Amino acid sequence: MSIYVGNLAYSITQENLTEVFAEYGKVKRVHVPTDRETGRMRGFAFVEMETPEEEASAIEELNGAEWMGRELKVNEARPREPRSSFSGGGGGGGRRNDRF
Repeated sequence: MSIYVGNLAYSITQENLTEVFAEYGKVKRVHVPTDRETGRMRGFAFVEMETPEEEASAIEELNGAEWMGRELKVNEARPREPRSSFSGGGGGGGRRNDRF
């Protein structure tokens, strides 16, 4: 399982999150997504802990808690939805040759 942590301040670091979640058990991994264009943190992160019990305890204690002036949203991360292979946008046209 992975934990979703939302409504984070943009100044948060992986180290900050590791310190907070370490109070509830061993932190295996912290992922803080950043915007591709700006490089700025996106306001949420994912945390993986050693055991499901540790993750459940962290979710129960931290969901709704205030940290760095914000009310945290902490819950079990949902599986990533598969992306469509259709990229949207224009199609490739070009000139059409009607001759046989």
